[in-house]
Amino acid sequence: MDSIFPGFALGLSLILAIGAQNAFVLRQGLRRSHVLGVVLTCALSDAVLIAAGVAGFGWLVEAAPWIEPVFTWGGTAFLLAYGGLAFRAAIRGGGQLHAAGTGAGGLRAALATCLALTWLNPHVYLDTVVLLGSVASTYPSRLGFGAGAVTASFVFFFSLGYGARFLSPVFARPAAWRVLDLGVGAVMWALAVKLML
Repeated sequence: MDSIFPGFALGLSLILAIGAQNAFVLRQGLRRSHVLGVVLTCALSDAVLIAAGVAGFGWLVEAAPWIEPVFTWGGTAFLLAYGGLAFRAAIRGGGQLHAAGTGAGGLRAALATCLALTWLNPHVYLDTVVLLGSVASTYPSRLGFGAGAVTASFVFFFSLGYGARFLSPVFARPAAWRVLDLGVGAVMWALAVKLML
């Protein structure tokens, strides 16, 4: 549990940042259009990337031990910056998600859009392969840390896709975005402090 929970927390914090992929999942959920295919595609893609980061980075650290401190401090800096941006967004307020509009029509188009939003996003590699991989190497069980992060991905995407109808009235209010941003910032900074220690 000392590796699984931090993996879950960091994985969830990274994925909570609302971007094009999450907006697409939310839109499909609101329309009740191909939700299972879309959320499975997102979660399985994350699982592959997280596994590559955890396994690959662990092997890399064993081959070149000097890499771990570099990525640990780089990961710390990223977490501090990302948390700072979340806190700034909470202070500024005005966050909103435009989920309205047309979603992909057929299943094939929905999955193609989902795959493009996932695999063509450069940030997904930084978050899953580099950041999660480097942080995982600092825990007693890299496998447990990775399992926690993969679980967070499945929980998030299934909750977002199938809970979209319940979430839309909540996130119509700017205060909900402030609370979300405060939570993301707090988790990011807590993990950064743990990495530094």
